Formats: sequence, structure tokens, C-alpha cells
Amino acid sequence: MGTGYANRYFETIERIVGRDLLHRLLQTFTALPPGPADEALKAAILNHPEFGPIARNITKLWYTATWFQLPSTWRENFGALPEDRTFVPYPYAYAESLLGPAVGAHPAGAKPTGHQSWTLPPVYLPIPPECE
Repeated sequence: MGTGYANRYFETIERIVGRDLLHRLLQTFTALPPGPADEALKAAILNHPEFGPIARNITKLWYTATWFQLPSTWRENFGALPEDRTFVPYPYAYAESLLGPAVGAHPAGAKPTGHQSWTLPPVYLPIPPECE
């Protein structure tokens, strides 16, 4: 919701994969056990041959504002979808994508940092202790 594109992205995904497939994916997600769902999410969705590539594409759509064509193995196993191709569904969404804030930067070419900002040293985000 923070990007302002939630409804548009939902409509885009539904148009590409179809209402039935998206509904089954969402039902599987809502059926996950409460609490930390890392392993359950991996088992039920991310490692699922049909849902996994779609779920990863949804994540990439949020972060990059780009829908990437589903892998050829997915298309061979489940059929090619007429709307499935690599594209930016909403050109202005790129500037609001989550990639820039996630890496502590601005989206290249979309939100410049300002006059002579290149003269300043980069500001590095702290590394959480669990990642060291």
C-alpha cells in the first residue's frame, strides 16, 4: 500500500495469471499457520512448482515495478499465458518502487539526489549483527 500501486498491481497480476490461479495462490497463503511462516511459506508457495515463480514475480514487481515473464519451464508445464511478458505495467511506478528505499538509494534516473550530490561520500546503512 505504501507505493500507491497495490490495486493496480493486483489487477495486473490477475490479468496475467487469471483470477482462478491467483485465487488459489492467495488461498494457499491465507491457509498458512499463524506466526513466523518462513518454512511454511517456502514449502507451500515458494517451492511449489506452479505458485513459486508467480510469487517470486509478485515480489519482483513490488521491488522493481517490472513484471518478468514466467520461466520457460513454468510455461511448458502450465501453459503460456497471453499477457505474460516482461514489461513495466505502470511507467510512473518505477519511481515509487521499493528497490531504492530497500537499498538506501534512489531509483536510478527517477529521483535524483540533487546538485553535486556526487561530491559527498556515500552514507552506508548499518549492518544488522545477525548479518555479519
